[in-house]
Amino acid sequence: MTGSVEGGRSGVDPPASGRSLYFTGPRTVRIEREAISGPDPDEVLVETRVSAVSSGTELLIYRGEMPRDLPADGSIDALTGDLSYPLKYGYATVGDVVATGSAVDDGWRGRTVFAFNPHESHFTATPDDLVPVPEGLSPSTAALLPTAETATTLVMDGRPRVGERVVVFGAGMVGLVTTSVLAEFPLERLTVVEPVAHRREMAASLGADETLTPDRAARVGERGDPAGADLVYELSGQPTTLDDAIDAVGYDGRIVVGSWYGRKRAETDLGGFFHRNRIDVSSSQVSTLAPDLRGRWTKERRLDTAWERLDDVAADRLVTHRVPFEDAAEAYRLLDEGPENALQVLLTYE
Repeated sequence: MTGSVEGGRSGVDPPASGRSLYFTGPRTVRIEREAISGPDPDEVLVETRVSAVSSGTELLIYRGEMPRDLPADGSIDALTGDLSYPLKYGYATVGDVVATGSAVDDGWRGRTVFAFNPHESHFTATPDDLVPVPEGLSPSTAALLPTAETATTLVMDGRPRVGERVVVFGAGMVGLVTTSVLAEFPLERLTVVEPVAHRREMAASLGADETLTPDRAARVGERGDPAGADLVYELSGQPTTLDDAIDAVGYDGRIVVGSWYGRKRAETDLGGFFHRNRIDVSSSQVSTLAPDLRGRWTKERRLDTAWERLDDVAADRLVTHRVPFEDAAEAYRLLDEGPENALQVLLTYE
């Protein structure tokens, strides 16, 4: 953080130091003290209240399974450099503006805002990099905005049609919120495939017509006339699930891959019905909009849509653990030990 305390305006002086989380090696995180400087004239200083841990991307980084020479995220200013250790990471932070630079409107002071920012107790940003949290929405729910935005993107890229049979593999946070959005469409059937029982139960409560364990997923490809699913989402994070997705989808069906596998290899069987069935496999990633949508859609419009979807999900039900920031290492260990242990973990700052 740059600038000086004298450069900002605030009712109280900022603290002398804050805390930041660093991934320092495989399965190792550390909380470090860092000096806090006031905002530059065009910036504000934000004091964090809560940040959400991504059990997909962040677990890859925690486990050392990410491609380390890949840029952290070219679309997010707060994520600089590449994915090599040590690094700050995270992109779901909610806090309050506690100081404003001399060139920033005083109306920003005191606002609760969302930021695509790593896990840390204080940070500076320009107002353009912040998203005001809608009135009445809790900070815990607002921290799930990236999940809702990803789910919105997945549905936009999959283009579900009236009467289609749709399957979602994986009922983690992204899979569950995607299920919630898909449940609003007039589909013939919405199926969720997930090994963890309580996640299947959550999927059913969010609108899935049926939930299956992976060993029963093959039946999806045998049902219907014509047989198989029309649209399949692979959101499990496991490359082997791509084979299950190919088995589930029917002739001329579509598979949307929303998982990021990092350095895990996908040894997919393309020698069976894949070629003859004209199956379309595409990737979906929230950093960009699909080219054919850019004429009428902007990231701002998509973000507004994501807020609406988030309000419909009753997202607080998805938060299973709130962990003090100082105990972040325990939060990552909990997620690393298995998907049955936690769904959404929030780090809290006091």
